[in-house]
Amino acid sequence: MQASVVTLLLVAFLAANLPFITTRFAGVVKLARKHFGWQLLELAALFLLVGLFARFLEGREMPVQSQNWQFYVTTVALFLVFGFPGFVYRYFWRKPAH
Repeated sequence: MQASVVTLLLVAFLAANLPFITTRFAGVVKLARKHFGWQLLELAALFLLVGLFARFLEGREMPVQSQNWQFYVTTVALFLVFGFPGFVYRYFWRKPAH
């Protein structure tokens, strides 16, 4: 596997889990309680950033291919699967801080 593909997969995995691991919004603003809506917003923003990073990596290697809606649905599903460990940690394993 090419180094850019491995890098992209690692960045995508970390980005998909980041909203569930930290209580800070966008890694900067500390929130008293981070609601699920904030996590979804962060997840969507990180998905777009990872997509831009993937486009940059593809553009370095070859001309960028145009994609149809099926590609984007598949990548959203893969990003959500990547984020599952962080979701499980946040809502099932971690003890709530009363």
